[in-house]
Amino acid sequence: MSFVVAIDGPAGTGKGTVTKIVAEKLNLVNVDTGAMYRSVTLKALENNIQPTETEKKKKMLQDISIELKDNNGVKQVLLDGKDVTEKIRTPKIDQNVSKFAQIAIVREKMTPLQRKMGETQNIIMEGRDIGTAVFPDADVKIYLDATSEERAKRRYKQNLEKGIKCTYEEVLKSIEERNKIDTTRKIAPLKKAEDAIYVDTTNLSIDEVVEKVCDIIVSKMGE
Repeated sequence: MSFVVAIDGPAGTGKGTVTKIVAEKLNLVNVDTGAMYRSVTLKALENNIQPTETEKKKKMLQDISIELKDNNGVKQVLLDGKDVTEKIRTPKIDQNVSKFAQIAIVREKMTPLQRKMGETQNIIMEGRDIGTAVFPDADVKIYLDATSEERAKRRYKQNLEKGIKCTYEEVLKSIEERNKIDTTRKIAPLKKAEDAIYVDTTNLSIDEVVEKVCDIIVSKMGE
């Protein structure tokens, strides 16, 4: 039997960083579902496909290939065989990913792929609907949160470190818009699972969040 940890929460809560560190500490396979939806968004934008163009989306999804690889400790995202690790983390993808992630046929394509990854290995998977839709029976469910202002501050800092030009106000607006789309979409909206443990990261460092999450998981593993 595999062991599944589901980490959910909005953008900018540190999900990706925390999940990566926890995976290394506890020897779990890290699955970034956000990267999968970002890859779909990138392919759609590169092919000038709008969220409303159903037939074009269906055709695009038929032959799409998304791989999450570990290359000597470095996580790589391959879209149709090409490394798109950096391309999927730009503001343009940030602004559009929720529009594609809320589409039924996109989620119908991604969810089985995500579940398959948890069939034969111990995983920690982060996203927005892992504990509610992808793995409702996950062994551990954690919901990370923070204020919109703090999440915007973190994302703004990340963008500057990557050389991405933006203003704090633009990032805050993008995060608030994305949150609205994610929490109100009809299919698998972002929400805390009833049995998820809530962790407010607003005033915590990454190390403090990692320690909290590790303690929760190790406690569950020992039951």
